[in-house]
Amino acid sequence: MNSPAALIGTTVENASQVINGWGFVVTPETLALIAQEVGENSVLSRAGGAPTFAVGMAHIISEVFNSRTMMAFWYHFAILFEALFILTAVDAGTRACRFMVQDLVGVAVPRLANNRSWLGNLAGTTVAVAGWGFFVYQGVIDPLGGINTLWPLFGIGNQMLASMALILGTVVLFKMKKQRYAWVTIVPTVWLFITSMTAGWQKIFHEKPSIGFLAQAKKFSAGIEQGEIIAPAKTLQDMQTIVFSNQINAALCGFFMLVAVTMLISAFFVIRRALRSNTPTVQESPVTLREEARQA
Repeated sequence: MNSPAALIGTTVENASQVINGWGFVVTPETLALIAQEVGENSVLSRAGGAPTFAVGMAHIISEVFNSRTMMAFWYHFAILFEALFILTAVDAGTRACRFMVQDLVGVAVPRLANNRSWLGNLAGTTVAVAGWGFFVYQGVIDPLGGINTLWPLFGIGNQMLASMALILGTVVLFKMKKQRYAWVTIVPTVWLFITSMTAGWQKIFHEKPSIGFLAQAKKFSAGIEQGEIIAPAKTLQDMQTIVFSNQINAALCGFFMLVAVTMLISAFFVIRRALRSNTPTVQESPVTLREEARQA
């Protein structure tokens, strides 16, 4: 389902033949039956991850309730669930990015840092939407498909963000003089940081084109120089798009890693200063109840 049409073809006969060549056993009838059960005309080349997840979820739930006739319902339920999750995630991410953009630009132009300013809000929102909008567009035009382009970055970035949140939690515990509880955040931080940094390094520098961004860009660049069209690209323009996308992804992945390492180093310095202090350097703000809450 996540394979481009240029690789597996557009018919169930061609797709089953290619997939069988990969070592899996699938028949044209099976592919046609799956599409029929979920209410789709075809499940081939439905790149993006969402349809694949939805089909799998529908299959599992149908098996649990022993009702194949409900697969179409569960399939569309999963699609709706994913759409709502993505929309809320994009909304929250856009808001957070807008705040950061306004704070950053506000250093030079204080007026734009005002969250009550329409100009500042619109400027920050435009930058945030343009940022993630570019990568959505990049995934659409990339012959390898958006799932192959964006999913690794999403996975790495998501885990790095989790590790940075845990680093922040660790720092807060030390500053509050509650370092005896710090192991609760340090243990998962070590695991997440090592795994995400290793994954990021491999995605940038791994010698296999199927893994490394730079290796894949080099492979298609060599094809362009030799005038050779490499599947799934159909034209030299497609190959140039793949090269550019991989170079952008490598740079962005490197930026993620740099931010994570910078935060880790900064955390060490802050923790060291907190340990030298005999008193807590930070404390929880007192709870302030609204008048309605006091009267309740």
